[in-house]
Amino acid sequence: MAGAPVFGTCTHAVVRDIADSLGAEALRMSGGKTVDMERARKEHQVYTECLRYKLGLEVLQLPADLSLPDCVFVEDTAVVCGDTALLTRSGALSRRREVEAMKKVLEDLNLNVVEMTDEAATLDGGDILFTGKEFFVGLSKRTNQRGAEFLADVFKDYAVSKVTVTGTLHLKSYCTMAGPGLIAIGSSEHAQKALKSMQEMSEHRYDKLTLPDDEAANCVYLNIPNKGHVLLHRTSEEFPESAKVFEKLKDYLLIPVSNTELAKVDGGLTCCSILLNKKA
Repeated sequence: MAGAPVFGTCTHAVVRDIADSLGAEALRMSGGKTVDMERARKEHQVYTECLRYKLGLEVLQLPADLSLPDCVFVEDTAVVCGDTALLTRSGALSRRREVEAMKKVLEDLNLNVVEMTDEAATLDGGDILFTGKEFFVGLSKRTNQRGAEFLADVFKDYAVSKVTVTGTLHLKSYCTMAGPGLIAIGSSEHAQKALKSMQEMSEHRYDKLTLPDDEAANCVYLNIPNKGHVLLHRTSEEFPESAKVFEKLKDYLLIPVSNTELAKVDGGLTCCSILLNKKA
């Protein structure tokens, strides 16, 4: 595609504040851990300021909604590729209203906003891995076959392959893009099985960055003018062995970001923003 943007190019980020109800009411795969709300807010502020000030993105910050305890996890509400934004339909009923605020902000950005009209389809953004060449859709507790088919119908220019997700919430809980043609993947049997399936389905060849910790494989890659390859990844305090693997990426600007608190409610680094590229 002539004149296609460089993979990871990004001008805007949409984020959302943390609801006071998150600690008590956010969905969890496994209960038990108490969220330190003050620390969660500080970590989220560092993440947001990194996008705004360190990387120079235009950050659109939505207010929290007390009635939507998971609303900070904006990634799940939309899939944006090029000028098109597909609003999702979460497999979790309590999260479906989160798309309302996202719809407005994406329309204000003059994107072509598509709503999911199939009542049988479910789709969470955390299950969608766009590699720059194709989509992988995780079939999980939140995303089903019909949802994957709906996405394929919206983004017709790209191949869409379906991957069964086991052992975690979303595909991107243990698998993200760490650069052009570079997949960050966790070491667990579940993660490696998903990767093998992706490699078998794809016509493209990808390099892999294998992390000892599945959670650490959820990282945020951007390509920023004058900075080049940028990677937000979990800190050495959280995952010392995985941090050593990231440090091998010599031509990258590496930015360690703590996510100790939102991780307690299954949140990763990619969950907290929708990144998009708006042509001037």
